[in-house]
Amino acid sequence: MQRATRGALCAAVLLASLMMTACGIGGPTKGEVYVYVAAPLSGWQADGGQTVVGGARLAAEELNKSGGLLGYRVEIVPVDDEADSDVALSVAEQIRADVEAGKRVLGVIGHYNSGQCAAALPVYAGLPIIVITPTASDPSLTDQGYTRFFRVNATDAAQGPFDAEFLVNDLGKTRIVEVFAENAYGRGLRDPMVAALEGLGAAPLAVIGIEEGAPSHAGIIPQIAAANPDAVFMAGYETEGYVLLPELREAGIEATFMASDGCFLYDFVDGAGKWAEGAYVSGITPDPKVVADKDWWSSYQEVEGRNPGPNSVGGYSAMRVLAEGVKAAKTLAADDVSAAIRGNRVETLIGSVQYDAKGDLQAQRIYIFRVEDGEFAQVK
Repeated sequence: MQRATRGALCAAVLLASLMMTACGIGGPTKGEVYVYVAAPLSGWQADGGQTVVGGARLAAEELNKSGGLLGYRVEIVPVDDEADSDVALSVAEQIRADVEAGKRVLGVIGHYNSGQCAAALPVYAGLPIIVITPTASDPSLTDQGYTRFFRVNATDAAQGPFDAEFLVNDLGKTRIVEVFAENAYGRGLRDPMVAALEGLGAAPLAVIGIEEGAPSHAGIIPQIAAANPDAVFMAGYETEGYVLLPELREAGIEATFMASDGCFLYDFVDGAGKWAEGAYVSGITPDPKVVADKDWWSSYQEVEGRNPGPNSVGGYSAMRVLAEGVKAAKTLAADDVSAAIRGNRVETLIGSVQYDAKGDLQAQRIYIFRVEDGEFAQVK
C-alpha cells in the first residue's frame, strides 16, 4: 500500500511538471533576451529614473516566473543617460554596438526625458528594436515617422489644454504667468499651454523662460510680482519647481502655484519643503497609490527593496506593452512586434492601451494632484 502510494505520488508530480512545461509555467529555457532601460540613474534626476527601472524589473520578474517571453528569460539592463543629450547619444551608440555584435536585444524602455529621447531616436531608428518611452512628452517625438517608437504616457499636446482648463475653469484663475524651463521639455509644453489659455480667454500675462537646474530664479521674481498674477504655471522639472516655489513665497507672492508632470516626484515636495503644501502638479501617468493594489506594492518592494515612485507605473506598463506585443506576434522580430503593438489592446496600470498611427496613446489621460500633508492627493 505504501509503495503504491509513493508510485502514484511520483506519477502525479511528473504529470504536473509536464503540464506546467506545456503551459509555459516552467522557467525560461532558450537563453536571454535583453531590454535596456535608458534613464538618468545618477545626478539630479536619479530617483525618477531609478523608479522607472524598478517598474520594468518587476514586470520582467513576473514574466520570467511564468516562463519568460517565448521561452526566453527577460533581462533588464539599466543604462544611465545622466539627463544629458550627449550622454544619451553615447548610450544609443553602445546599444547599437551590442545589437551589431549579436546580442539579442528586444528593445529600449526610454529615454526618460524628451531631450534625451530626441537625441537617441535617430540611432534607434536604424536598429531592429522596439523603443517605448515611459515619460517623454514632447509631441514632436512622434512626428518624425518612427515606426517602432511608442509612449505609455500622454503628450504635452494633451497636458497643456487639460492644465489650462483646470486653472481657468476649475480654479477660476484668469491672471496667469507661465514660466518654462529652457529645454526641450519646457519649450514643448510652453506653446500648447499658451494656446490653450488664449483659447479660454486667459492669455498669459507673461511667458518667462528660466535656466534648467539653476540654483536660483530670483531674477524673474520682480517680473512676476509686477504682473500681479492669481496663478503661476511652471513647465519644468522638479529642480526648477523646488527652487522657484520657495522664492515666490518668500517674496510674498501668494498666487496659486501649479507645475507640470516634471514635478510629479517626491523630490519636488521634499525640496520645496513647507512651501509645497497646496501646490498643484499634473501627471501624464497615474499615481501607483491609486491604480496599484497591495500585492503589486509588495512585489515591487520585494524586487527593489524600496517603495515605488510615481514613474514606476510608466516603466512597468512599458514592459507589459512590449511583452504583450511579443506574445501577439509570436516572434521577437521587431517589425512584427511593432505591428502587433499597434493592433493590440492591452490592459495595464495606466489603463487600456491602444495606439494611433504615430505611436501615441489613443486615450490621452492627464491627472491633477494637490500636495496635502506632504503627499500627492489626486483631485482630477
